[in-house]
Amino acid sequence: MRISLVKTTTPKTKPNEDNLGFGRFFTDHMFIMDYKAGTGWHSPRIVPYAPLQLDPSVAVLHYGQAVFEGMKAFRAPDGRVLLFRPEQNMARLNRSNKRMCIPQFDEEFALRAIKELVALDADWIPSAPGTALYLRPFVIATDAVLGVRASATYQFIVILSPVGAYYPEGINPVSIYVEPHYVRAVRGGTGYAKAAGNYAGSLLAQQEAKEKGYAQVLWLDGLERKYVEEVGAMNVFFNIDGELITPELGDSILPGITRDSVLHILRSWNVPVSERRLGVAEIFQAHEEGRLVEAFGCGTAAVISPIGKLEWNGKVIEIGGGKIGAISQKLYDTLTGIQNGLLPDEFGWMVEAIN
Repeated sequence: MRISLVKTTTPKTKPNEDNLGFGRFFTDHMFIMDYKAGTGWHSPRIVPYAPLQLDPSVAVLHYGQAVFEGMKAFRAPDGRVLLFRPEQNMARLNRSNKRMCIPQFDEEFALRAIKELVALDADWIPSAPGTALYLRPFVIATDAVLGVRASATYQFIVILSPVGAYYPEGINPVSIYVEPHYVRAVRGGTGYAKAAGNYAGSLLAQQEAKEKGYAQVLWLDGLERKYVEEVGAMNVFFNIDGELITPELGDSILPGITRDSVLHILRSWNVPVSERRLGVAEIFQAHEEGRLVEAFGCGTAAVISPIGKLEWNGKVIEIGGGKIGAISQKLYDTLTGIQNGLLPDEFGWMVEAIN
């Protein structure tokens, strides 16, 4: 398919790179592609960023049939514009589509469209340390009919946002509240899909944790409320006795691309790693015995986010003296170094957005 292009006639003023925050500003253009049953995906186009026109009865507003991804573009010192493992995001978006009964798309074509959009708005990529251009591909159901069923029409949309640190704390350790009552996902549910409704269902627990002074929620399994699953918008790792432990994947945990990258890097360093069920009681016991060395969350938005404090059932522990751990720091430096073109890409992860 040919991607049509309409350039904006009213370019926006770019924000100050020292005050970007996360997801507050958007570039001049966006990508849109439509789907209709019997026709397939069609009419791919890059157009000026603008509000969407949706019927009040549109399916996504009533039944939550929506999925999304999070990606980043970086500018290397030599001027190249780089994407981090973008083919993995496209594959995961299609897996989310399948779970939410949304038609599959051509991953190669979608990535080409994203590259064209990024190339067009490349001058929005910030250059200050810790910044990037965040890419948000998403798919929404657009049937203007009430009734619980899979939609027959959809829109695939990509928007871009120059961003700074996801957490105000930056790379400094964050405080995490272990949620004892609410659950994020259960076996057989949509937890492994990047579905919009997963995040809506997490907001109340997140709000209550914030009122207690915590930056994020650590979710436990939905059946026994004993085993660690993930931290808010991140996967999680615990360093116990020098072994990096992360919960094994299942259909209630999002298979993070940063998580997979961390595993590859740790194994290349010959650091002991295990993917297994990890009880929250085991973590607190390890701390009591002096064996809990460090902990961190990882994801596209934050990259690596050290955990400095953990509360569970009224017990509060400080991890690593409330400071970033050695492995957490090394992982952050390595990942961001590869992403920004400052370190050799030994894994072949970076893809040039502009050829």
